[in-house]
Amino acid sequence: MSEGGRVSTTKRSAPAAKQARAKGSKAELSYSLLRSRILDGTYGPGYRLVIDQLARETGVSTIPLREAVRRLQSDGLVEVIRNIGARVAAFDAVQVEHTLNVLARLEGYATAISAPLMTAGQIRESREINTRMFEALEEFDPASFTALNREFHFSIYRHCPDDHLNALLESEWARLDHMRRSTFTYVPGRARRSVEEHDHLLELIETRAAAAEVEEAARMHKVATAAALHSAHVGSPR
Repeated sequence: MSEGGRVSTTKRSAPAAKQARAKGSKAELSYSLLRSRILDGTYGPGYRLVIDQLARETGVSTIPLREAVRRLQSDGLVEVIRNIGARVAAFDAVQVEHTLNVLARLEGYATAISAPLMTAGQIRESREINTRMFEALEEFDPASFTALNREFHFSIYRHCPDDHLNALLESEWARLDHMRRSTFTYVPGRARRSVEEHDHLLELIETRAAAAEVEEAARMHKVATAAALHSAHVGSPR
């Protein structure tokens, strides 16, 4: 009993806080699970995300699953179609092109401010990743090529001291990840050129080129992929 005869809310609030944490944990777990299944291809483009079915599949209640689907929609990984419901977003060349152009600006700046912070050993690690990309290209292994492409870029701007910029980069890459497996299939000639541009970018970083030059090279690298995708999309029969 508290002063003035009022009942203390401390004991009642503790279970409520615990329940809220559990709810948050389930929502986060549901989000991570669905996201990983989309990104690894378990749920491919167009796959319908029926909440009741997902609840039976995962053993998670419908409320955190609905919240997870809303977050995935915000990420661009899920689309909600009238009279159909939620489904994994299909490959949308126009949307991918737009995302690549946004990423180009973010990546250009992040690479420019990361470059002077990289040691010779770290530059060598990035070069080794690019060599593995070339090998994957020679072995016609698009899945490995795409995974290594992501690893290459993050090997550079993981040195970026701006946490907010890093979060934006992660978010934009997440928009692409489940579709990037097919991007280079749409523009196969772009893959080899991409590896060559990586080499050039590393040369600029290694020789401590001006920040503006590094930023321009990194930005145009992504812009070129967006332009190639645009040309392939416009020129393809519909």
